[in-house]
Amino acid sequence: MMRHLISAADLSRDDAVLILDTAEEMARVADRPIKKLPALRGRTICNLFFEDSTRTRISFEAAEKRLSADVINFAAKGSSVSKGESLKDTAQTLEAMGVDAVVIRHSASGAPFRLATSGWIDAPVINAGDGTHQHPTQALLDAFTMRRRLVGRDAGLGKGLDGKRVTLVGDILHSRVARSNVDLLHTLGAEVTLVAPPTLLPVGVESWPCEVSYDLDSTLPKADAVMMLRVQRERMNAAFFPTEREYSRRYGLDGDRMAKMPEHAIVMHPGPMVRGMEITAEVADSDRCTVIEQVANGVHTRMAVLYLLLGGNEPAVSHTRPTGSEESK
Repeated sequence: MMRHLISAADLSRDDAVLILDTAEEMARVADRPIKKLPALRGRTICNLFFEDSTRTRISFEAAEKRLSADVINFAAKGSSVSKGESLKDTAQTLEAMGVDAVVIRHSASGAPFRLATSGWIDAPVINAGDGTHQHPTQALLDAFTMRRRLVGRDAGLGKGLDGKRVTLVGDILHSRVARSNVDLLHTLGAEVTLVAPPTLLPVGVESWPCEVSYDLDSTLPKADAVMMLRVQRERMNAAFFPTEREYSRRYGLDGDRMAKMPEHAIVMHPGPMVRGMEITAEVADSDRCTVIEQVANGVHTRMAVLYLLLGGNEPAVSHTRPTGSEESK
């Protein structure tokens, strides 16, 4: 494993499979009466959040505490950042306090990379989402969920998502989740298709390792997983589609569209969902929707990332894994 986790594109196939396998072992801990491991006892981790968050922040905190780490939660609101303190000064303050790792979410794309490479702090940095750039642990928990559902809990150990077809639908332009998933799913061998109106696709998307379509209905019958993305109005400064009703009609997932998917196919969403816009309540509450599973799997996956970056020189798995050359086939 590398020292930092900044981008899903930085993960090799071996790294990604190791994290997913370790997350599977961490998931077994959740089945115990006492859901804690002593792996990071005595380590201090700071959750440095410059953007609002519910699932990611609580998920990281739960993962850290289950590994017995000491946790510092930092929110920009109510801190000296609101008085104008720079990222550099904040980082040097944390360095002086002796933190062992920093989990950072920031509205500026590239902030975690800057923190990791600046020399301001001598600790591993984990990107919990930066602007419209990357959200690597979200991509990892999504891949973990897909592997469990589409390959199998035990059958998937040591494996990627080779040949699985994943469709990402919605606001690709503003989505760090989409960018991270495209990178990681490609690394794991999946075939990815992006579906969105032309106005919600980024410049240069044709160079991404995926297909692009404007027609949701044509992609559904061959998809193993369909991930719906929220329209991120807070990042928009113009009109990207005529009306919400028109967007929902063309790119929303309802019961009729879900019926076009293969029987084994799953519906995913990174949250928060806007019911009635990109997804209907019927779909969101169906057995095929994995939203709640993704939240639970986020804790297991983030435990794995923290363990491998901070605590474990060896994988926390008891089975024999294939060699790197075998995995890459």
